[in-house]
Amino acid sequence: MSEQLRVAVIGLGYVGLPLAVNLARHYPVTGIDIDKRRIAELKAGDDRTREIEHERLTATTMGFTSEASDIRGFDIYIVTVPTPVDADNQPDLAAVKGASRLVGGVMGKGAIVVYESTVYPGVTEDIAGPELEAASGLKCGVDFFLGYSPERINPGDKEHTVDRITKVVAGQTPAVAATLAEMYGKLTTGGVFMARDIRTAEAAKVIENCQRDINIAFINEVATIFQKMGLSVYDVLEAAGTKWNFLKFSPGLVGGHCIGVDPFYLAHAATAMGHHPEIILAGRRINDQMGGYVAECIAREMAKQGKGAGTRVLMLGLTFKENVPDLRNSHVIDIVKGLRDRGFRIDVHDAFADPEEAKAIFGIALRQTLEAAEPYDCIIGAVPHEPYVAFTAETFRALLGDRGLVADVKGMWRGLALPDTYRRWQL
Repeated sequence: MSEQLRVAVIGLGYVGLPLAVNLARHYPVTGIDIDKRRIAELKAGDDRTREIEHERLTATTMGFTSEASDIRGFDIYIVTVPTPVDADNQPDLAAVKGASRLVGGVMGKGAIVVYESTVYPGVTEDIAGPELEAASGLKCGVDFFLGYSPERINPGDKEHTVDRITKVVAGQTPAVAATLAEMYGKLTTGGVFMARDIRTAEAAKVIENCQRDINIAFINEVATIFQKMGLSVYDVLEAAGTKWNFLKFSPGLVGGHCIGVDPFYLAHAATAMGHHPEIILAGRRINDQMGGYVAECIAREMAKQGKGAGTRVLMLGLTFKENVPDLRNSHVIDIVKGLRDRGFRIDVHDAFADPEEAKAIFGIALRQTLEAAEPYDCIIGAVPHEPYVAFTAETFRALLGDRGLVADVKGMWRGLALPDTYRRWQL
């Protein structure tokens, strides 16, 4: 495959940007995003997702644009747009359809359109393909061709990056699959796996996240059981983890744009065929209830000290996972709402979240600093951002009043010695 083939990446978020930057080491690449603010930031070398450092952005040869005309007549188009669910937890394919129409309006004969967005089996060929045909006037499988290579980005993970992981690829024809295998093979040192077909690759991706969701749901369920027994699930997991084949998952809030969403895509496809997916949906129910459960536990602990409505609480962390600024589908808000509904006064601080996004998404005005804060009655460690993990006993003395409660949702302070006057709670 000629290294002069032009590649366009549609969607420059957590998935698209790292992919485009790494592909640009081998091919002429242009990345497009409909968010003009995002494009301006990237051109200035600023990645708000924190996936690509300033130096790499300013040094990349890839182009950035918000204009579809700038990717007209390219050879390969890679779609990396979000695939969320709607208010009823049904697949929302609006972004996939919109990206397909955008590509269809500018692609020419012979183009390959690859989808990396997580979907249920059949979306690429049955939904995206017809959208491309309608927008282009070209015939799928004759004038242009489809491919699928599921994204495996783990936000904030600097080890399993797109240039190191195994890439699964599938093409509408063997020739397309071979072309994609060569392209992605240059991208990553982790190798390429060629799936039997596009639907198989789609299915493989969606069950990766379903499996993780179900495993976390199991740990969350046993955490609630052990709470009633007066046991910490972290102590139990530490002991159980010494067995060679014990799967090491942690309890907590399952949010973000993948694990808490993708199971609904598979459930939707299963239901459409008349099969009720019991385990998949049970896992979702358990994980979606954890924020409310944590709020209930913390309120119960505070009540033991005669503290309820009006009690001052500091929530540390609002993003869906540690060391990333992504607020999408974060279930920390469930804890906040659960305590506010009980009359608690909640302040929220997040070391990485954008204050404007927190206000727009959740209506929360983040504390900008922890300095000069009046002592709180309770501190909740909801997200183990590095600055919070590094807290010392002196940090707590500056923030927490006498006989205050340290609620450690993620077990990040288990080994920290605290003054005897403080109380602890953890899952």
